[in-house]
Amino acid sequence: MSTSAISVRESEVLALLGEHLSNAEISSRLFISVRTVESHVSALLRKLDVADRRALARRAAELARAERPRPVSALPTPLTAFVGRVRERAELAEAVKTRRQVTAVGPGGVGKTRLALAVAAEAAGDFADGVWFVDLAPVLDPGRVGAAVAAAVGVGEQPGRGIDEAVLAALADRQGLLVLDNCEQIRDGVAPFLERLLVACPRLRVLATSRARMMVPFEWVFPVPPLSFADGGDSEAVTLFMERAAAVGRPPDPAVRERIAALCERLDGMALAIELAAARWPTLGLDGLTAGLSDQLRILAGGPRADDRHRSVRAALDWSHDLLEPCDRALLRRISVFAMPFTADAATEVAAFAPLDPAAVADGLGRLAEQSLLTATPSAAGTRYQALETIRQYGTERLADAAELTDVRSRHLGRCLAGATALTAAEAEGTDRPARFDALAEDMRAALAWAAGRPEQRADAYRLALAMGELTFARNLLGEAQQRFEQAAALAGEGEGEGEGAGVGAGDGAAALRQAAAVAGCRRLGDDMLRLHRAAAEAARRAGDTIGAGRDLSAAATVAYRFSSEFTRVPTADEVTAVLAEARQLSEGGDPAAEAALALAEAAVLADAFGAVQGAADNTAHETVELAEHAVELAGRAGDPVAESAALDALSGALTWAGDSFGAAAAARRRIDVLRPVPGTPAATHERMDALAMAAGTALGVGDLLLARRWGRQLADQPLFAEVGHHAMSWLLIADAFAGRAEEVLAGGTEFLDAWRRSGRQRSFSLGPAAASVAMIHGLRGDHEARVHWLAVVDRAGTTSEHRHGYGAVFDALVLLHHGDPDAALVRLAPEPDQVWKWVSWIWLHWYVALRAEASVLAGHPDARNRIAAARRTVTGNPVATAQLDRAQGLLDGDVTRQLAAAAAFDAAGCPYQAARTLLLAGPAHAEDGSAALARLGLTGG
Repeated sequence: MSTSAISVRESEVLALLGEHLSNAEISSRLFISVRTVESHVSALLRKLDVADRRALARRAAELARAERPRPVSALPTPLTAFVGRVRERAELAEAVKTRRQVTAVGPGGVGKTRLALAVAAEAAGDFADGVWFVDLAPVLDPGRVGAAVAAAVGVGEQPGRGIDEAVLAALADRQGLLVLDNCEQIRDGVAPFLERLLVACPRLRVLATSRARMMVPFEWVFPVPPLSFADGGDSEAVTLFMERAAAVGRPPDPAVRERIAALCERLDGMALAIELAAARWPTLGLDGLTAGLSDQLRILAGGPRADDRHRSVRAALDWSHDLLEPCDRALLRRISVFAMPFTADAATEVAAFAPLDPAAVADGLGRLAEQSLLTATPSAAGTRYQALETIRQYGTERLADAAELTDVRSRHLGRCLAGATALTAAEAEGTDRPARFDALAEDMRAALAWAAGRPEQRADAYRLALAMGELTFARNLLGEAQQRFEQAAALAGEGEGEGEGAGVGAGDGAAALRQAAAVAGCRRLGDDMLRLHRAAAEAARRAGDTIGAGRDLSAAATVAYRFSSEFTRVPTADEVTAVLAEARQLSEGGDPAAEAALALAEAAVLADAFGAVQGAADNTAHETVELAEHAVELAGRAGDPVAESAALDALSGALTWAGDSFGAAAAARRRIDVLRPVPGTPAATHERMDALAMAAGTALGVGDLLLARRWGRQLADQPLFAEVGHHAMSWLLIADAFAGRAEEVLAGGTEFLDAWRRSGRQRSFSLGPAAASVAMIHGLRGDHEARVHWLAVVDRAGTTSEHRHGYGAVFDALVLLHHGDPDAALVRLAPEPDQVWKWVSWIWLHWYVALRAEASVLAGHPDARNRIAAARRTVTGNPVATAQLDRAQGLLDGDVTRQLAAAAAFDAAGCPYQAARTLLLAGPAHAEDGSAALARLGLTGG
């Protein structure tokens, strides 16, 4: 039979059979019961027409081979063929298969990179998840090693954790080979990263190239020798020379191979030196090469052999450099400032000053490529040039010797700043913007690292850091975005007191810190949000902007309560009250924005509009609503959509405390409209993510399942959630679970669970209910063992009190009623709504009272009719809860017509599960239709 007849769950079981797991092991892995596994195995035997489990395992392996995507092989393609090193390749290839971390060590120019690439290409098939290559040469900041690996592996940042942690989580169970090239210049960053990586990722292998060993656990050092010249004219060194010489012109006569061997011996078999000499073969011939290099190599007499090899490359570079025309020498040293491949136009901007004109730059690049001092690679955007790291370092030294370093670096900085400015312009938006940023990013980082330490460049460094903050945020590099905004603030602070020439000061620093605080919000880092808002207040105060300082302190007080669950150390009520008091003193003066910020802080702290961790147990709902409404009015008057959305969030929270679920949902929807025209700044993005989550939740609370799913889908599609499937899927899972869409929930639950585990098993107000919704679906399907497994996830992902008194009661009651146990459901819903209002008032109130009324009818509770009437006063306007109460009334009165009308109302409200269940409750005449409807939803068994 075609595998198209196999369900998603059966496919998962089949894959695990292919791993030769027992039924119990499959049960544990998939969170389903052993009985359910047995039924899936029986179905697979029948559908695939095989005799036993062994045959199923073979079929699983066949399907895996047919469907498995090709392993990733993210290796650069060298422009020239690899020559020789048969022994080294074999030994190193075996080492990377059997050892955790191998470091290929040798001097610059010996050929470490080419050897590593050749070995990685050969070994790629031995690693199921592929091979990744990371060139660390452009990376100047030791703290960015993890970011460079993340870019190569394709890992994005996750809210609530750093990029290093995201990389470790993504690679934790991957069987792959990571090649780290040019580790020596940031060994202080590579070594600690490798230690953590190798501990966290037991199936990962690392091949590093460096001029010195890493000195980390698991390391095995492989010294890369020079190319052999022991076999004379037949040696590897001569073969390399012959091939490279042939590539640039007339190939050498085989009769001179022995003389070439002598030349290669003088060059110590160093691959780079041999290639530089071979590039000159067409113009100098053997005699010219021998004479020129002999003169250069006289300095090599004596000394340790390893040092000689360093000097042989240096001598070959000196010799090759001295053969260049003066204009080409100038070009070689000037283009050494580029960290990444560059175009002729870019080189012209940086290098075209006396003695070079633009035409000389374009011509010179071609000549340098002909002499193997640059590589030229065609691309869609035109030819790009790049120097090997050894040659780039050599050029930088020559740049300093020529006293041009400051001038060329300044030109490079200007180009990077112009590029960053162009990318941040509104018209730069487009599908190619990420690629344009990636092509310039490392050069911008290098330019910023140089300029940040030079007082005369501080203003430009500030502007570049600020632009980098915006660009990295747009590229979803949130950790770097926060770092760049903080760096911009520090540069602005250093410029204080230097007069107008500096161009930046504390006021600019305060603005940058506000941006940094917003990025920290997107990263779910409460402690950083508070720290940065307070730092912004201090910078504003230094700039003489007391009103701005008051606004910043109001924001600090607000985030301490509004996002209290995102703090590692929750600020105490006394701490926040003191901040609020200071904000009140500084905000006097009638500024609309400051007044709006203060009003929101007072609603948050004094009335606990957001239900903060440190908030009081009691809540005066009426006062909370008034304060929140005042904050909304002031924010609207100030004309700040982001502030208005935040105030509406307070109002939505306050209305839930007052029991006004529809008002809360309306306020949440209004946030979406207010934010719709706002550009995607960090503050607006943070606000928009929160608004979508609240809109989805409050829509569920009033029974608008279709709207809840729409907001949930938009939230899941946010770029910042690309790496956090558990947060992205939460509201979709809950909406689909209430609708009864079992297959969608089970498939989404697998994604949710995997992402939640990789994220470090976080807790959140939405993660607990999401896990509980998956548990509920398993319960409706009768797979109670799987439900128990998922309830254990609920205990880790949510909070105990919310689960016990809030959403847990709702989901548990739905399962109990489904299985005909209204007495147990009534026990679960025993507390009066006003006894558990704190936990049910937001999303769960309508579900709670409607389920409680229905359970009362089915259990024969004497107060059932009164409970229906009381619930109607609460849920009027909620289509799902109203239909549920109509069904309960029909059951109580024996009115089948009313029950069938309720079924139609459930369908119209996007709740097919309750429609199907209504048919079952309506009696034998409708039970068959109800059972068929449940089967279509996947709710007829585990």
